[in-house]
Amino acid sequence: MNMMRMKLRHYCTFATLSLLALLLIIPRVLAAQCVQQASLRKPDITEIISSGWPTAPDGPYTWGYCFKIQRGNPDSHCKPSVEWPCAPGKKYYGRGPIQISYNYNYGPCGDAIGENLLRNPDLVAADRVISFKTALWVWMTSTSKPPMPTCHDDILGKWKPSTSDTAANRLPGYGVITNILNGGLECGHGFDEKVKDRIGFYLRYCKILGVSPGENLDCGNQKPFGHFNSIYVE
Repeated sequence: MNMMRMKLRHYCTFATLSLLALLLIIPRVLAAQCVQQASLRKPDITEIISSGWPTAPDGPYTWGYCFKIQRGNPDSHCKPSVEWPCAPGKKYYGRGPIQISYNYNYGPCGDAIGENLLRNPDLVAADRVISFKTALWVWMTSTSKPPMPTCHDDILGKWKPSTSDTAANRLPGYGVITNILNGGLECGHGFDEKVKDRIGFYLRYCKILGVSPGENLDCGNQKPFGHFNSIYVE
C-alpha cells in the first residue's frame, strides 16, 4: 500500500510540475490553473477528478492532479451541433489536465491546435503534448456567446467587468474562473461543496507558490454566465 501510494504521489507531482513547466507564467496563474483539474466535477457522477478526501494523507487538498480521464461511467457528452457534429461512436467526456468536455469544445480546440479531436477525442488522453495543448486552449480561449473573459485574463487582472457583470456580482478573482467553467452548476446559489473544494485546492497552491490568492474567491453570490457552462455559453 505504501509503495502504491508513493507511486501515485510521484505521478501526481509529475503531472502538476509538467503543467507548471509548460505554462511558465506567474505564480497565481499556476495556482488557479492547477486547481481546475484537481477539483473539476460534473453533474452526472459524484466525483470525477478531485483526489482529495477528508482523511487523505497530508490533508484533503494534497492529492489533486492525478487523473487524465473522467472517472466513473460518463455519458457521451454529445450535444446537437451543426458546426461541431459528434463522430459516430465517440464520446466527449472529460480528458486531459483541465478535462475538456463536450463536442462543442473538442471541435474548436482541435481546429486551434491542428488535430481532429471530434474524430479522435481519445488523443487528449493518449498524447501528452496534445493533452496539455487542450488545457492551454481552455485556459486562454473564450468561445462563449456573448463573450466571457478568459480564465487567463481574469486571474491576471486584465479583465474589466462590465456594468452588467458588476450588477451580477461577477468581480475579478478566482470565483469568476469557477463561473466561467461551471457557473451554471456551482455559482449563484450560496454555499456549494464543490466550490469550497476548489477554493481549498487554490489556497494550498497559492501557499506553496508564495503568492496572495487575491479577492473574490467564491462565486456563491455571482449570477452564472450560463445555465450550465463547461466553457461554451449561448
